[in-house]
Amino acid sequence: MKTIYLIGIGPGGPEYLTMQAIETLRLIDCFFMLEKDGRGKDELIAARRAILARYLPGANPRVATRTSPERRMDAEGYREGVRQWHARKRELIAEMIEQELAEGQRGAFLIWGDPSLYDQTVSLISELVAMAPEQLELVVIPGITAVQALTAAHRIPVNRIGESISITTGRAIAQQDPASIHNSLVMLDNHAEFQHLAGQDLDLYWGAYLGCADQALAAGPLDDISEAVLARREQLRAQKGWIMDTYLLRRRREGAD
Repeated sequence: MKTIYLIGIGPGGPEYLTMQAIETLRLIDCFFMLEKDGRGKDELIAARRAILARYLPGANPRVATRTSPERRMDAEGYREGVRQWHARKRELIAEMIEQELAEGQRGAFLIWGDPSLYDQTVSLISELVAMAPEQLELVVIPGITAVQALTAAHRIPVNRIGESISITTGRAIAQQDPASIHNSLVMLDNHAEFQHLAGQDLDLYWGAYLGCADQALAAGPLDDISEAVLARREQLRAQKGWIMDTYLLRRRREGAD
């Protein structure tokens, strides 16, 4: 039996690892890392290696890297494109497990945030386990999410009394009726869709590189700060070659909770 751990490492800073995650790091025979092409990939891999160096000092852990499959944007449609991308990624993960782990060994992926929130690695490996339940086991170690880091940084609760909260994506918020937005946490938004929501009495709580040394924050009425956030966002993307941000859209209302 081979065991794969998905270890949530939080949104960026090494301090966000839980004690459970740190203890699990010490059990692992091989750490798997999938590199993305383009600027910024070295920094993302370096952040994971810094976590290993901090919590496994002097251990020189074994690390296996591969280039992550690129998601193709073509005429086949969004869902079909994602399905094919996941199929390629699942094949690559299966190959890594086969080549890098011996029987009885443990491997791990270090997952940004929490493995269960907008990361499909847990689903892909669960499918591999279903194909060979006597040969492969999956263990998920939860992590701090960007949602928690964002609201903590802004010193606000996630919810408001008597209202629900939604966690959604930039693609979904772009298709949503603006009048229906009350408390929406938006992740995976490459196009800063909040810029199209002017005049809706919304407040924006924005954060990039949450938990990292170069964390950036902004908060205020959306109509007042949207342009400044967009400019800051593009400046950071140009400097680093990548942007990882999250934001909360909250409709203004009378009274306080």
